[in-house]
Amino acid sequence: MLPTSHNTQQVKRINVELVKNTLRSTGVGTKSSIASLTKLSVATCGTILNELLQTGEIIDLGPDESSGGRPASRYQFNADYASVLCLIVRTEGGVHSITHIQANLNGEILDEQTLTLDEITVATVEDLTATLIEQYNNVQAIGIGIPGVAHNGIIGICDVPGLAGQPLGPGLKERFEDVEVIIDNDMNLTVYGLYNEQHFEEEKNFAVVTFPKNHFPGAGFIIDGHPLKGNTHFSGEVSYLPFGVSSEEQHQLLQTSDGLHHLVVKTLVSIMVIINPAAIVITGDTMDPSMLDDLTRGCLDTIPQEHMPELIIQNDTRLEYLTGLIAVTLESLTYRIQLIEKKW
Repeated sequence: MLPTSHNTQQVKRINVELVKNTLRSTGVGTKSSIASLTKLSVATCGTILNELLQTGEIIDLGPDESSGGRPASRYQFNADYASVLCLIVRTEGGVHSITHIQANLNGEILDEQTLTLDEITVATVEDLTATLIEQYNNVQAIGIGIPGVAHNGIIGICDVPGLAGQPLGPGLKERFEDVEVIIDNDMNLTVYGLYNEQHFEEEKNFAVVTFPKNHFPGAGFIIDGHPLKGNTHFSGEVSYLPFGVSSEEQHQLLQTSDGLHHLVVKTLVSIMVIINPAAIVITGDTMDPSMLDDLTRGCLDTIPQEHMPELIIQNDTRLEYLTGLIAVTLESLTYRIQLIEKKW
């Protein structure tokens, strides 16, 4: 992204985001405390707080307890001012389903239901979305997780036949003009959910690699806190690593304990030397926590101890998929602008 020159309106939007995010993180604040935390002037904070009160985005809790003088008003972020709608689209074992979730602006889940369907098409998703927007409170963003690839809202390869090759995102945006629309791959969203769960003190490199039964492995990466998708969204296709065997032989190796161990270690070592992650989470129904020590020793045969990331084996990542989708959907509502492009 090129450096951007900022006009008054952009600066104001940045300041509004600062005030809202400060209130969201602190819970309750006064005009003076918010000014101190944001480094904005008290007058600027007062103007922004008054505007947010009028729109209903914050709540006035009344005067603060005071030992003297005029008590200051206390403000709270109104997480229920609006909501986001998230859809998880799945096709597993020939069964088609959509799980729909409503979350408030703090990411707290207000409603969650799963529908089993005969088929899933663009019309299915659009009609369900219309029904839920009518049902839920002030939906400002739609986030959709799919078992496939999406670029600019257009679905590429996808395990849901009725969505493959379809312009799902543009169609939703045309139908719901005032609502943000985000569509992403299930693995990317799971990686983001797992990354946020680590609570790193600063942005790190991070990886998730999955070894599902009867399928080739896949991976997802976070680089300096940002998801890596690649030039053609091919990033993470680790089954294409040069293991020195054909795809058929690789599939056979994955069915045996020794072969699986060999391929997992090769994959982990490759990730370590390329992105040097702080941690790697290994998932999939072929994995078991009891395998961790052997995998660590296998990696240490190649990787020096000081460069070894933390290895974590976690089979069930459904919660992280959901939290990643909610987080990405909420982030689509924030106003972001790059102040300086830092090359090094």
